[in-house]
Amino acid sequence: MRLGGRESGNVEDRRGSRVGGRGIAIGGGFGGIAILLIALLFGIDPNELLQGTQAPPPQAQQRQMTAQDDAGRRFVAQVLGETEEVWRAEFARRGARYEEPTLVLFSGATQSGCGFAQAQVGPFYCPADRRIYIDLDFMADLQRRLRAGGDFAAAYIIAHEVGHHVQNLTGVLGRVEQARRSQGEAAGNAVSVRVELQADCLAGVWARRAHEARNILETGDVEEGINAAAAVGDDRLQRAGRGHVAPESFTHGTSAQRVGWFRRGLESGRMEACDTFADAR
Repeated sequence: MRLGGRESGNVEDRRGSRVGGRGIAIGGGFGGIAILLIALLFGIDPNELLQGTQAPPPQAQQRQMTAQDDAGRRFVAQVLGETEEVWRAEFARRGARYEEPTLVLFSGATQSGCGFAQAQVGPFYCPADRRIYIDLDFMADLQRRLRAGGDFAAAYIIAHEVGHHVQNLTGVLGRVEQARRSQGEAAGNAVSVRVELQADCLAGVWARRAHEARNILETGDVEEGINAAAAVGDDRLQRAGRGHVAPESFTHGTSAQRVGWFRRGLESGRMEACDTFADAR
């Protein structure tokens, strides 16, 4: 990626100290380690896991900051800045104001507006405080183990979470939450899939718009994004973690669906193309 533009000022870096304690324990196995993003593996929504949890007494554990940490923060700030440019312009085009989210970098565990969270939940967006939470070390390890490396793959993950923020601002998340309360588990899971696929599509819209405005994409970047979208399909993760696939428990969509909707956003560059609720693909 060609990043060198404005860095967002909406990055909150909590990595200087770690919060120890019990937090949320989500079990699972993949390649000998617990891959606990795996809300995807086990059909669990990270926000549901976070709801109602209490933070343990904080136990500060100092973490030495490194030059690599500084580089990681700059990358995140630049990607977040690119998303702000795109969504600010898009909301203005619609006669609205884009309210920028805060992205929280943390190490190990942190307190969020959705509850106490450990890094193993994976990158997530909390609608309650309009913050995105990412442990860069865990995300990098997850990318390695899922063979979804590359700077644009990381940017796709950030843009996907920003997509959830866009959904929150436009009222999609609120409407979906109301609908899910009145439905059974299988129907609720199906709605969750539509939410996640729309966030994939919005990530594609962002990439298209940012590239048109500032020429950010290089050869191979789109392939990295497609590979990352495929790597976190419910079917692929469940097959790797369980040895079988249970479609009724899908909450994020199959690899083919995630790639398809990311491509649709990338090729169209239009929010209107991302109506996953009207299009059952």
